[in-house]
This record gives sequence, structure tokens and C-alpha cells, in this order.
Amino acid sequence: MVRKLHNFDDWIDYFRYWQDSIGLPQGDLRKYGFEAKFGDPEVPHIEFGHYKGQRKWPTVMHIPDQRIRDALLNLIVYQGDTEFASVEQQRNLLHHAPSAYDLLSLQRVMTEEMRHGWQMSYLLCSHFGDEGKREAAKLLERRADEGERLLGSFNEIVDNWLDFFTYTQFIDRDGKFQLKMLSVSAFDPLARSMGPMLKEESFHLGTGNNGLLRIVKAGKMPPEVIQRFFYKWIPTAFDLFGTDASSSAHWAYVWGLKGRYDERESGVGRHYRLPNVQARGILIDLDERRLAVQPDERWHAGAEDDGTQLRQ
Repeated sequence: MVRKLHNFDDWIDYFRYWQDSIGLPQGDLRKYGFEAKFGDPEVPHIEFGHYKGQRKWPTVMHIPDQRIRDALLNLIVYQGDTEFASVEQQRNLLHHAPSAYDLLSLQRVMTEEMRHGWQMSYLLCSHFGDEGKREAAKLLERRADEGERLLGSFNEIVDNWLDFFTYTQFIDRDGKFQLKMLSVSAFDPLARSMGPMLKEESFHLGTGNNGLLRIVKAGKMPPEVIQRFFYKWIPTAFDLFGTDASSSAHWAYVWGLKGRYDERESGVGRHYRLPNVQARGILIDLDERRLAVQPDERWHAGAEDDGTQLRQ
């Protein structure tokens, strides 16, 4: 049975219980002063989609269609679920960090992921009534180690530091894409949540990249072993982009709940027809380097309509 919450203070108490239940140790990791952070609005109007040009919606009551409200709730739930899941996946690494520097980096990543989950839960509790409070409680009840999280990547096991560095290099890179797409949301509180989250997310990407570089430069880990971890995590990162026939993604763009990754910069919907295939191309072609990634049966994407060639 889902725990009944009456307000956000009740959720905070449940959050403290969740920290205890997953075994987070006392200390600096538990002393952080969590808070909801909002950036300044970049523009006052909706930038893309059917409602382009209208003022952004400051509350759920301003949303003109129940279907849009439901889709928005779903987006926030999925984002929040990934944040708490990543903490559950990474928590066991606290007991065997290779250096004090790595321990501090891990603690910062985990703390910021918890804050991101706190942010999404604040939106749910503050704007979506009883339904939002129920969903905020569920964020703390699903468990990654029991395979209950909503997206596959966040049920995978992270049990060593090569796992962690590959995870933060690729899975958190997808996270950056998702946060950037939500930063232009027609729902103003969600859009303004993304600025602080993106700043924090950049450290997570740097942690993964720096960790992998140090391992490669040390020359003690066989390339074949590193490659196996790429095989493990990169296909799940592809899966996070979803399918190109997704009706939910289509309507999220139409309703302006999120924008395509580079829509503001390009001025047009470059990836409208096959947004996820294009996004995978961006992920694979980082710094123009070809990664040795074998096709995975869990990734079934096609590009028949426009002749797009996938890089593998």
C-alpha cells in the first residue's frame, strides 16, 4: 500500500526514512540541506508546439487540457524515478572508494541526484494534488535492486567503479539531453527547475569522463575489459531515448511539454520525424570518435523514411 502523504513535509519525513531503508550512512551525505531550486525564466512564453507564443503555464490550473496535465505528470514521475534509482544503484560504492577524491566525487553525485529527486517530488506535491502526492510517495517505494524502477538502465547493477564511471559517462549524458529538452517546457515550474539541475549534471558527466581517462592512462586495465562495460551500458543508454514511433513523445512536442534537444538553437524541429535516431547519432559521434559498439537486440531502431545512417 502506498503511504498517504498530506503535504510536502510528510514527503520529507518519508525521504529520511528512504535514506535509512537503503542504508545511506550518516555523515556529510546526510547533512546536506536539500531544497527546491528554481532558475530565472529565460522567456515568458511557450517557445514550441501548438501553444507557441502563449504565456507559459504557472500552475496546473492554467493547462488547457486534461491530457496535457496527465502527460506532464508522467514526465515528472519518470524524471524523479531515475534520480532516486541512481542513488540506490551507486550506494554500495561508498564502502570501497579507490581514493578520497573519488569518494568525495561520488558523494557529490549522489547528493545532487537526491536533490533532483527532491525537486521533482516538490513539483508533484505542490502542483498535482493528491495524485501528485501518491506519485511522489511511489518514487521512494520502488527499488532499483528489486528491478522495480521505471526504466531499464536504472535497474542494472552498479557494483564497481568502472561500472560507475561508464554509467556517469553515458547514462548521465542521456540525462543531460532529457533535462535540456525539459528546460523549454510550457509548464513554467518545470522549465525553471532545469537550470540548476543542468549545472549540477555537468559535474556528473565530468566525473565519468575523468574516471575513464584516468583508467585508460594508467594502462593497467585491458581494453577488452573496458569494452565489456561499454557493451553493458551503451545499449541501455540508447534505450533511454525511447522509440521513434512513440506517440507520447509526439504529443509532448506538440503540446510544448518539452522541446527537441537543439530546437531553440536551430530554430526548427530538425529531429521531428526521427528525433531518437538522430539523438543516438549525437551520442555515438561524440568528439567525432567512433566507438566500438555492437548492435544490441534490445535496441530496434530504424531510419527507413529519411535514409538516416546509424553509426555503430
